[in-house]
Amino acid sequence: MIPRTLVATAQIPNGPEMRLYSRGADHMILLERDELMSTRMSGSEEALATLTAERLGTVKGQRWLIGGYGMGFTLRAALRVLPRDAEVVVAELVPEIIDWAKGPMAGLTAGCLEDPRVRIVNGDVAGEIARGDWDAILLDVDNGPDALVRAQNQWLYEPGGLAVARTAIRRGGLLAIWSAGADPRFTKTLQSAGFRVDEQVVAARHNGKGPRHTIWFASPR
Repeated sequence: MIPRTLVATAQIPNGPEMRLYSRGADHMILLERDELMSTRMSGSEEALATLTAERLGTVKGQRWLIGGYGMGFTLRAALRVLPRDAEVVVAELVPEIIDWAKGPMAGLTAGCLEDPRVRIVNGDVAGEIARGDWDAILLDVDNGPDALVRAQNQWLYEPGGLAVARTAIRRGGLLAIWSAGADPRFTKTLQSAGFRVDEQVVAARHNGKGPRHTIWFASPR
């Protein structure tokens, strides 16, 4: 077996350390002992973008907010389907993530950060949500509402944070949230916060194998 090599580390603000590893051509990011993301599994992260685009249709001048960048799977999938007049803001809390995308993972990044439709913001996605006027807010900042990368992210899944997101979404828009697993209580929280909820289970891998992840597509009522 090819050994795993530590490439770099980064500190999450008010959170634990992240570690970037490589194994042959693959990369993976770990949080303590848990694997947050890997180049071996990108299907559900890409589905977060493609299924959102399908639901929004041909709306002109779409404004998307993606939190966070991760390995860029969601961003690249969005750029493949969005028209030229779209705007995509990516909020990434950990600046080293973008450094890794431009450095050791530049081949994977494939120039998506230089796309004229893209603007990178170094900061908490909560602040960008509050700015409002989004057609789509896509959140992939934790492993789920009960599997947080840092405690401050809890606000995103609570009634107060969901109320801000609901107000920030344009008419006909969507809040899409990725999770490593199902969470019936969070589905009810979304509904209580004034959203119509479409819960989708998607494969982590393109071949349909491996874990099953959950995406909530929530539209304001």
